[in-house]
Amino acid sequence: MFKNLGKELRDFILRGNVMDMAVGIIIGAAFGKIVDSLVKDIIMPPIGFVLGKVDFSNLYFTLYPLGEKYDSLDAASAAGAVTINYGLFINTVISFLIVACAIFAIIKIVNTIKDKACKEEEAADAAEAAATEKECPFCCTQIPINAKKCPHCTSEL
Repeated sequence: MFKNLGKELRDFILRGNVMDMAVGIIIGAAFGKIVDSLVKDIIMPPIGFVLGKVDFSNLYFTLYPLGEKYDSLDAASAAGAVTINYGLFINTVISFLIVACAIFAIIKIVNTIKDKACKEEEAADAAEAAATEKECPFCCTQIPINAKKCPHCTSEL
């Protein structure tokens, strides 16, 4: 039962789809870091500035001890306070929306390229099919392109 397990595992790993998936996961993780930085360092500071110099990463609500105020989320965490970090949640939602828009754009572009390639392939197939026949100049029927005599009207071509 386990004799060929190593060979089967190797064959599974070396299949094209598995390798493509691994590359996609690695690129996706790197892309996620880029998007997190984009949201945290580029998008949220101007939004926070426009909304009255609010730092979204420091927006939280203290559950325990109730009513206790801290200078920052880090200070609350260091004190052992139980908090609901809605500012971090807002950052995460914005990150998700950016990733979703980027993936949508990429899929849209890939589908457009695939559609164009399919149409070109269909046109090439149609041209190839058309090139295998010609019209008899005497009876106007379609005949093989290499025909020397029309099978319909028996005219010499």
